[in-house]
Amino acid sequence: MTTPLATAMSQLSIYDSLTGRKQIFTPLTEGHVGMYVCGMTVYDYCHIGHARVMVAFDMAVRWMTQLGYQVNYVRNITDIDDKIITRAAENGENIGALTERFIIAMHEDAAALGCLTPNAEPSATDHIDEMQNMIGTLVKGDYAYAADNGDVYYAVDSFADYGKLSKRNLDDMQAGSRVEIENVKRNPFDFVLWKAAKPNEPQWASPWGQGRPGWHIECSAMSTKCLGNTFDIHGGGHDLQFPHHENEIAQSEASTGCEYARNWMHVGFINVDGEKMSKSLGNFFTIRDVMAQYLPETVRFFLLSSHYRSQVNFSDSALDEAHNSLSRLYHALKSAEQLQGQTISVTDELTSEVYNTTAGQEFIAAMNDDFNSSSAISVLFGLARDINKAAKAEDAAQAWQLAQQLKALAQVLNILQQPVQQFLQAVIGDAPVDGFSDADIDALILERADAKTNKNFARADEIREQLIDSGIELEDSRTGTTWRRS
Repeated sequence: MTTPLATAMSQLSIYDSLTGRKQIFTPLTEGHVGMYVCGMTVYDYCHIGHARVMVAFDMAVRWMTQLGYQVNYVRNITDIDDKIITRAAENGENIGALTERFIIAMHEDAAALGCLTPNAEPSATDHIDEMQNMIGTLVKGDYAYAADNGDVYYAVDSFADYGKLSKRNLDDMQAGSRVEIENVKRNPFDFVLWKAAKPNEPQWASPWGQGRPGWHIECSAMSTKCLGNTFDIHGGGHDLQFPHHENEIAQSEASTGCEYARNWMHVGFINVDGEKMSKSLGNFFTIRDVMAQYLPETVRFFLLSSHYRSQVNFSDSALDEAHNSLSRLYHALKSAEQLQGQTISVTDELTSEVYNTTAGQEFIAAMNDDFNSSSAISVLFGLARDINKAAKAEDAAQAWQLAQQLKALAQVLNILQQPVQQFLQAVIGDAPVDGFSDADIDALILERADAKTNKNFARADEIREQLIDSGIELEDSRTGTTWRRS
């Protein structure tokens, strides 16, 4: 018998930045996915834009795995770069010590956000030989040249398809260019593959003299080493589309003679209060900055609440809204657990069965539509509304069944997997992140009942208004007062 997920496996549609359209995903090898994502340059703590890339591709890997694919997820580490050299010099720190410190921090941030560890994390300094071999092939094929200053440049004029990813025409770029041509370059858009050594910088021996690699050649060498000349998906932030990914295509395809990546995925920008995040504007936030104020799961939920290709506006109010929304889902689970008198646990059998339900089919349709996590989360909220209706009617069996579906589907997004009370009573600093903890609310409801008994109706009304203003809905009945977060 064919399962819903087995059928869905052949229906996954991914938007390809190269063709500019969604297309049914057809892997090079049946049942397998090779995916390369451009990772971080490790000279500082990861920022919220990095978090979006981490979470977006983690979500994609989880869904493809759920469909039944074996995913080989590769995300590189750039551990030699101008910024790294500059930062180490500013700190008076050894470059290796600097990069190791920030690699550890990157792993800590990714783990806090609930991201899976990639299958491989190749670093640039471990692949100097592969880079030199690729550069040698390009020079031999007249796609690259050694300049008088000791640098080696890629000749963009030599690659007829240059600009096909970013939809830029080289002639138009040259006509409108303000890039000042260096005397050693044949074309202002030629880019460096190998940099001649400078004093006090890391350097390696090469056929072109002592030096170090340029940035773009790193990813071409590491991706083809790990995944082959052609692989299924190449991803990264939208800001990398040009020139980094454009240059990767040019040097990789010229070197191997093969198509480089079959599908290109790019994650949208994050703006802060409507403006592009920038240190110079003072609106730059590291992942650690944000997680000092908000729960990591709230940050993950915020990032998943928008389609990965869309631009997202980052602000305190947006994160507050995300936390309140996530709390509503947890409260739906709480209602079902209280009625049933036990905690929901997700089993493999439950995960398999949930896709036969209406909600499961809607979830599949959302995720198969270019990993539309925003629509998938809407399915979760539909389940939460139905749980609350069942709980209000005191239909424990129905509430429990729906809550199981909710938790099983949410598992794919790696949300709603904490014990309910652990999330709802979580504390950042000295205050519950939800304003009032459950215990606070119960105490206020008890105080309100005592006030009504003592005919202190003004105080009873004051407590009610206080709770309503904090997003707490009260429902009075003959048996007492129940509450839920709105």
